[in-house]
Amino acid sequence: MPEGEARPQPVERVGPPLVADERTMLRAYLDFHRATLAVKCEGLDDDQLRRAASPPSTLTLLGLVRHMAEVERAWFRRTINREDVPLVWSERGDFQAAYDASSASGAEAFAAWEAEVAAARRIEEAAASLDVTAPHAKTGEPVSLRLVMLHLIHEYARHNGHADLIREAVDGTVGA
Repeated sequence: MPEGEARPQPVERVGPPLVADERTMLRAYLDFHRATLAVKCEGLDDDQLRRAASPPSTLTLLGLVRHMAEVERAWFRRTINREDVPLVWSERGDFQAAYDASSASGAEAFAAWEAEVAAARRIEEAAASLDVTAPHAKTGEPVSLRLVMLHLIHEYARHNGHADLIREAVDGTVGA
């Protein structure tokens, strides 16, 4: 996608089931929140995606997408799958670097985020159960896949609230 163009593809967002087993429910809620972030960015060009809409905050929709790519990678690939990979935008492990989308493109950020989401889905689906554990990167304490999925749901929900406010300030679009 050339610089400045809007993301053309519509996002399919399916509501989570009302009744399901725990793993299906966690998957569905996580996918719902992933899709919500994409919906919040739908139809915006790169300049709009990079617009800090609530000064003095520098938070942007594109910064949120980049941040969530880092979060997906850190928890699923680096923690649960124990892959020795750097963060997407910082080899020093600086999660804040992802928020700086001042020179980023939507195409680059969405490609990275979508790749991390796909990897996370593969890792989760391959896990024997939600009770699979891996050492936490900072503390070394065991962390379960269940906790990771719940944490990601929480993280997306929180940032989707930010995305609501940013999107409304960018072009007046409201609602999820």
